[in-house]
Amino acid sequence: MFKVFVEVNTDRPKLYLNLYWHMHQPDYRDLVTNEYVLPWTYLHAIKDYSDMAYHLEVNPKARVTFNFVPILLEQLEDYAQQVKQNTIRDPLLALLIKENLTDISNSECHLIVQSCFKSHHEKMLSPFPHYQRLLQMYQLVEPMMTNDQFHYLSGQYKADLLVWYHLAWCGESLRRTNPVVQALMAKGVLFTHEERVQLYGVIAETISDLIPRYKALMQSGQIEISTTPYYHPILPLLLDFKSTLDAMPDAPLPESKGYAGGQSRSVAHILSAKKAHEHYFGATPRGMWPAEGAVSHAALSLMAEHRVDWAATGQSVLANSLLKSQLNADNKQDYLYQPYRVTNGQSDILCFFRDDQLSDKIGFEYAKMHTHDAVTDFVQTLEHIHASNSNKTSKIVSVILDGENAWEYFPYNGFYFLSELYEVLANHPDIVMTTFSDIVDMYQSSNAVNEGLSAPILPQIAAGSWVYGTFSTWVGSKDKNLAWDLLCAAKKTYDTVLDKSVLSKQQREAAERQLAICEGSDWFWWFGDYNSSDSVASFDQLYRRNLINLYKLLDQPVPEALHHRISAGGGNADNAGTMRRGQE
Repeated sequence: MFKVFVEVNTDRPKLYLNLYWHMHQPDYRDLVTNEYVLPWTYLHAIKDYSDMAYHLEVNPKARVTFNFVPILLEQLEDYAQQVKQNTIRDPLLALLIKENLTDISNSECHLIVQSCFKSHHEKMLSPFPHYQRLLQMYQLVEPMMTNDQFHYLSGQYKADLLVWYHLAWCGESLRRTNPVVQALMAKGVLFTHEERVQLYGVIAETISDLIPRYKALMQSGQIEISTTPYYHPILPLLLDFKSTLDAMPDAPLPESKGYAGGQSRSVAHILSAKKAHEHYFGATPRGMWPAEGAVSHAALSLMAEHRVDWAATGQSVLANSLLKSQLNADNKQDYLYQPYRVTNGQSDILCFFRDDQLSDKIGFEYAKMHTHDAVTDFVQTLEHIHASNSNKTSKIVSVILDGENAWEYFPYNGFYFLSELYEVLANHPDIVMTTFSDIVDMYQSSNAVNEGLSAPILPQIAAGSWVYGTFSTWVGSKDKNLAWDLLCAAKKTYDTVLDKSVLSKQQREAAERQLAICEGSDWFWWFGDYNSSDSVASFDQLYRRNLINLYKLLDQPVPEALHHRISAGGGNADNAGTMRRGQE
């Protein structure tokens, strides 16, 4: 057993730790063709969602909270159904089990070579000599390819490349426990079609088991699972573009004055999320992670009105809100480590706030450190927070971050880090691993007041997100504002067509679903010159494809602007742009 703590203080109240892992992928399907355009959902499923469940299964004393966005769960269920029906609609996964790879089309060859080297090479390609040689071979023949012809890449080369790409994306728990994965990694070369089918079987089983595994962990009381408005929209921006100005008073806004019908669209995302959560987990979610931790007083009130007990967001939002409320925000030790009550006079919600330093250390710093040093640093930081508590009320620390994208930068997908972290925390005498709803229950218990548990009211909310306490990642620049204006124009067309009552019930439902996809936050996240050109291009194309599909479903002409890119990218953001720090 690993130990980094040195003393037990029986007089000081224990520190409560909320570890909160956010799981999200946008809808990567083209709803017109029903094919997946990008493979990230199933790849993260076999690597990160599987590993994160495994670490809790083998550490039963550890307790955490997960957030699963409904559109991610829908895609996981869809992949499971594809397997059952033997109708694979993800072209990359379908190629893995295609028997003859010699005579595939140029576009399929393109898909293989453009996809199968996309990973963090230092941790996901370089450790595997056979995989590395496949890259070196491609780099040798690429200059000799004319007219994008793949004459030098044999069917066996493509088979081996597909296998190694999927082996690299297998989570560490699969590598350590699954005999098929272990045998293929030991063999290394000349994979047969039968072996590719075996690997596909592992992938299929892993994805199909994910939701039941998390449900079992939830039912045992080891984890809590919260939800997010269904398609991950930025609620405050759907409600009011001007909320941007709370934290960015000089930010340029989209030309459109606002998003038409934003209130009803926000309610639709909230209600459909709760319904989906009940479908997947058999329980009503008590908490909600607003997409991107984006909150405003109106957005939090809307969640409260729909019986959401708790929400969470970023540390900077709290600091800005305290200043807006003319309250002290000088020392985070005094204000950060407690929940706050937000009320509209009729409905209340308890709001928790992220410790940016600790959260960002996991997301960006600990991958560069030796595991024991990283865990020691994390725990000693918590011990310092605990030791600084001179009150009789426990400090509540919320560590909130992406639960899927950080691990490819850690050795062995974070296996040793998470194993040691959970073991040390679960056995620490002064730290209690808990869940948000457990804290809510403590504050709402009949003897809460006698125990000094009373969440202070936060009179005003400075609208913002967990990234820098602003909405700068999603609005306020030329490219992002253009994307909003394109969406606003599509929404006006949608409203006009629906008002005419010319669509059938099935057509209305398809159009609404397509609109909801377009309202997601991810498209706006990627627009900007600080992200890589390849990533921006992928999401730019998919966003415009979604808007084009909406116009087609409405039987309306497609605006010319949707045939031109919105953003070019060209930057080199931390962790390939998939994550942001809480503070600049």
